[in-house]
Amino acid sequence: MVDNSLQQNSRQPSCHYEDIFALLQFKQSFSINPSASVNEGNYPKISSWKLPVEGENNNTCCSWDGVECDETSGHVIGLNLSSSQLFGSINSNSSLFRLVHLQSLNLADNNFNRSQIPSAISNFPRLTYLSLAASFFFGQIPSQVAHLSKLSFLDLSQNMVDKKTASDGLLKLDASIMKNLVQNLTRLETLRLGFVDISSTVPDTMANLSLLTSLVLRN
Repeated sequence: MVDNSLQQNSRQPSCHYEDIFALLQFKQSFSINPSASVNEGNYPKISSWKLPVEGENNNTCCSWDGVECDETSGHVIGLNLSSSQLFGSINSNSSLFRLVHLQSLNLADNNFNRSQIPSAISNFPRLTYLSLAASFFFGQIPSQVAHLSKLSFLDLSQNMVDKKTASDGLLKLDASIMKNLVQNLTRLETLRLGFVDISSTVPDTMANLSLLTSLVLRN
């Protein structure tokens, strides 16, 4: 009888060492705090990430919780760390931005301690899915977000002083960046900017987002 777990491991791509170390450095830059996530079922996905012991298959990061690898190249293309109890700051020097093959990134429902959204988000030109919702990001949304022209899903909503009471938005979006978002992200199907301080009228060019099926501008 063949062990099903061995069959599953044999089908997994081999993980690149540069991706393994980028993920482990990212893990080390945060603490785990249960109060950082409020959604039901939250748990620290990164707690199980570790280097393989000698003799184990080195494809380990492709089987880590929240990590998805390309079946052919082995590069990390998806990272879902939503509701992972992450607490700490993040900036453009984060090892996260070395995962340049990412197509999907979900960091929703954590606490990034009023960090600004790093301009290094432009390191992910392949992104089709980006959620930074409800994670205590602060300040002006950087213009680099408008460079992610392949996005079909963008959620920057609910970054508030208190997620439980839904008070006081922390993110701001000025008129020029709002205009660029609408002009450049023509593949958007979902755009969520709830509780974002938008110092702009909604551009007429919003009508050019012909694929858009969901638009949230609440509060």
